[in-house]
Amino acid sequence: MAEEYEYTVVLEYDDEIGEYAALVPSLPGCHSQGRTREEALANVQQAIRGHIEALRQLGCEIPVEARVRVAV
Repeated sequence: MAEEYEYTVVLEYDDEIGEYAALVPSLPGCHSQGRTREEALANVQQAIRGHIEALRQLGCEIPVEARVRVAV
């Protein structure tokens, strides 16, 4: 059974190239892009899978995000 991970993805639109950049702060170096938000998110999901697989092959620890819930 595959393990599931959840990561925050930051989407930024780049006016110069007309695409979205998708960055994963908890996985340094893991990023992707796409012409639409949906495409960027789909691409970054593949990038996250590849990043985690590479970490496993290298015997590295897989980062887990610390989440904080705040009620205001």
